[in-house]
Amino acid sequence: HRRDGVPESLAPIVAEHANVRVERMDVASIEEVHALAAKLKGEPIDVLINNAGIYSDRAACADEACRGEDSTQSFGMLDYELFDTIMAVNVRGPLLVSESFAEHVRASRQKKIVSISSTNGSITFTLGGSGAIAYRASKAALNRAMQLVAVNQESAGVTVLLLHPGAVLTERQAHLTYRGMIEMQPSVTGMIEQIEKATLADTGRFIQYDGATAPW
Repeated sequence: HRRDGVPESLAPIVAEHANVRVERMDVASIEEVHALAAKLKGEPIDVLINNAGIYSDRAACADEACRGEDSTQSFGMLDYELFDTIMAVNVRGPLLVSESFAEHVRASRQKKIVSISSTNGSITFTLGGSGAIAYRASKAALNRAMQLVAVNQESAGVTVLLLHPGAVLTERQAHLTYRGMIEMQPSVTGMIEQIEKATLADTGRFIQYDGATAPW
């Protein structure tokens, strides 16, 4: 996490499980990522999950004014500072973390790098209008980047997987009413299952939480 203190969502887990370790790291900060990798030097990481990501600078808004289409990601009104921030977190972040912790992963038993992606980054998936340009472009770039990481690390026995969690009714998306949205539990349970059963034969694949192949 990147907050000054342990997030409220993590506190109960830390209190209940003695083997849970919480570290602070902003994936957009090269210095912080390198520092944590150095701190954990020599510690194997079986499954490295790149989960950090942002959709918009308005993602944390709770009022109704923040709940429509983000015009700053629409063609003709693009906010390029926001564009750069989204790319830094959603694309450079997972690459930076994967590269910085690759030694830890290679030293482990399972040797897996998993990045949470989205079918919003699919070139062939054209539903959903023309908005969210920065977010969608970032997920397309993430997919291609991780494909190349998969090729690079295959000889080291590292399995690289891209996972689409589905359209999940998280706290921040509870107001959405898109068809096919799912509760958090089946998404998380499904992703855990896919991660556990993934082998080197699956490296470079882009799959959904239920195991179905996601469209590039």
